[in-house]
Amino acid sequence: MWDFSIGNALAMMVRTMPFLVLRMAIYFGIAVGYVLVTGIGAGVGYGIGGFGDDGFQASATLWGGATGFGVFGIAMYWAREYILYIVKAGHIAVLVGLIDGEPIPEGRSQVSHATRVVKQRFAEASVLFAIDQLVKGVIDAITGLVRGILTILPIPGARQISGILNAFLQVAVGFIDEVILAYAIRTGSTNAWGSAREALVLYGQNYKIMLKNAAWLAILIYFMSFLVFLVMLAPAALVVYAMPGAWAAGGFVFALLFAWSVKVALLEPFAIACLMQVFFKTIENQRPDPEWDARLEQMSGKFRKLKARAMGNSPASGMHGDGDARTA
Repeated sequence: MWDFSIGNALAMMVRTMPFLVLRMAIYFGIAVGYVLVTGIGAGVGYGIGGFGDDGFQASATLWGGATGFGVFGIAMYWAREYILYIVKAGHIAVLVGLIDGEPIPEGRSQVSHATRVVKQRFAEASVLFAIDQLVKGVIDAITGLVRGILTILPIPGARQISGILNAFLQVAVGFIDEVILAYAIRTGSTNAWGSAREALVLYGQNYKIMLKNAAWLAILIYFMSFLVFLVMLAPAALVVYAMPGAWAAGGFVFALLFAWSVKVALLEPFAIACLMQVFFKTIENQRPDPEWDARLEQMSGKFRKLKARAMGNSPASGMHGDGDARTA
């Protein structure tokens, strides 16, 4: 059915508990921040609305809350590079070490150790973020192969099915870009662009097995997220009730926020640990296929950009340069 071990992934989660605690602190903190800033905005709006009638006050409260929510959202948008660099990439570095059987420190030193590893591979957060954005684009192009095949099949309603499949695949492949970054860390290459290029070629030539496992994980993760959302509806409604004025959609939005925080803090690293098992096992003893390299270069402009940066950063390293794949 799937090619990963849930038990092994859970064991890896336990071993990386310092990172899980860090993720929970950050992502739950973000969710609470949204609630607090939205509440402050609603309170300010409620106060301003006191100068008018009840209708004006309700409207001012709503706009105040929406403004607070939006301002905090903009702040989180600018913080995404730092979160990717310190939290996500750091956790991946520790998970890679566990898969390879390397000793990893416990406690707070685990986070410091992972940060050093990430900085050795990616000199700056902006470099890692740029690679991640290009990787996502290439993965989307590979996933487009599946969508394209379905649309040309002589099946009634194929286009409608393709739309549903596209939405599902977007969810399923949402974890794969971090597996590509895991490869860049695992190779020990100083040319992160080249390692990402090799990982994408290896992913492309094994996309069927990777998509199958990603699809199963998407079902598991989003089912669990939905359960968390249902559990969080009641306390989120209480938070909204405590705010000044009435904001009917607030409970729903806040429940979504807390479900999202559980998903990214706890469920996503579990999914990534599962996919890393599959990817590293699948590519064992494989070499990047030049035909797939050429195919990706033809079908994805972002892959061409990634390849150009890889060759520019390390002209001497070709497809099998300093970013060669290890045997798992």
